[in-house]
Amino acid sequence: MAVAVSKSKIRADWRLRLRESPWMNTKFILGSTIILLTILFGLLGPLFWDVELAYTASTPLNKPPMWIKGGMPEYPLGTESNGRDMLAQLIVGIPASLKVGLLAASIGMAIGILLGSTAGYLGGWWDHVIRTITDSWMTIPSMMVLISVATYVRMPDTTAMALILALFAWPGPTRLIRSQVLTLRERGYVRMALLSNVPPLEIMLVEMVPNMLPWLAASLTGGISGAILGATGLEALGLGPTRVPSLGMIINYALRSSALVRGMIHWWLPPILVLIIIFTGFFLMTVGLDEIANPRLRGTSNGR
Repeated sequence: MAVAVSKSKIRADWRLRLRESPWMNTKFILGSTIILLTILFGLLGPLFWDVELAYTASTPLNKPPMWIKGGMPEYPLGTESNGRDMLAQLIVGIPASLKVGLLAASIGMAIGILLGSTAGYLGGWWDHVIRTITDSWMTIPSMMVLISVATYVRMPDTTAMALILALFAWPGPTRLIRSQVLTLRERGYVRMALLSNVPPLEIMLVEMVPNMLPWLAASLTGGISGAILGATGLEALGLGPTRVPSLGMIINYALRSSALVRGMIHWWLPPILVLIIIFTGFFLMTVGLDEIANPRLRGTSNGR
């Protein structure tokens, strides 16, 4: 009997801790679910659909969705003027766009951690130089520079595009991390590490960075959204890699073929809707992570 009561008490305590955990944030959970389902659609789609139909001349031309007269069940979302299946393009395009955003934002975050930690912890002329370069870089009109670079740089795949986008993905994380490090370096555990002659690099990366994980995660999700938006803009202008179907390239092909004028809503609307879903998911994740990292925001969101 005592064992049963003990187990019941443990389960009740576990449920209470789970409910009170800051990670049980509604916005974060909802956003994560949206992004997870989107990723699963792209990853598991090839198991159920022939993604070779995403390439030129693999299907009949200009077929409407199957629920419209003239549509075919073999192509449920229809086809376009180049003989590509719309469903197959979405299945291939979602991972490609997410890969660009994740790679560009991760590179920017890595640079931001290194520069921001150095500026905030070491201070002095290190802080002055890094802060000046970061602030100056943020004043540059990024989209104009990206268009100019993409015009002259050959991009055979999405990795090359991600590297170009990473040029403007690091200033935001750098400023965020610098401000956090300026606060954390006054904490007791940092001072104890300093008194123990721990090397500065180890203090920055081992002692400080783990305590900034919620802020870093929020910055990363925001950076992924920005990189996907930048990549989509370049691809819609025809400056992206043409060999790999992506959401931006679908929009580009639709624009070049006057799909809007021709009333081919099934061509240009699906990638836009998918992008809206992706941006909504990352936005909710970013807001949720901000609330997790900042108890004041948590209290406001709960109406306190």
